[in-house]
Amino acid sequence: MKAAMKAKDTNRLNVLRGILAETTNASKTSTPFKTDIQLLSLLKKRVAASKAAAQEFGAARRDDLKNKEEAQVAVLEEYASKVKTVGTDEVLEAIAKVVREMRTDGVSVNTGSVLKAVIGAGGALDGKPVEKAEVARIVKRMLQLQ
Repeated sequence: MKAAMKAKDTNRLNVLRGILAETTNASKTSTPFKTDIQLLSLLKKRVAASKAAAQEFGAARRDDLKNKEEAQVAVLEEYASKVKTVGTDEVLEAIAKVVREMRTDGVSVNTGSVLKAVIGAGGALDGKPVEKAEVARIVKRMLQLQ
């Protein structure tokens, strides 16, 4: 934040102030941010909101506001890319292994049961930095193909 202030980078400074405000507000609720994945979720939510705002500003021919939102999206995506998560290959391997085990054991293979086995307590990805929404998309796609 200090670097953005010294560089007089108002876009970066506004983004950082917004993220700081949201994390402070979240810390006062019953579910404060405890992991990097929760922060990544916040960043992605902000990216989606800024992209939607940029589209609306573009439709209203407010190019100045559209450019401002697009610059904020670039800053948010830069920070989101720095959050370390489990790779897609590792997620695919874990899901495939769980599906094979479930079929071998004769257990019903559906999205909910696979997610519970992969992400739930004692699962292959339990406690690892992984986006649950991404895992759910991969599970659904994998089960549709089989």
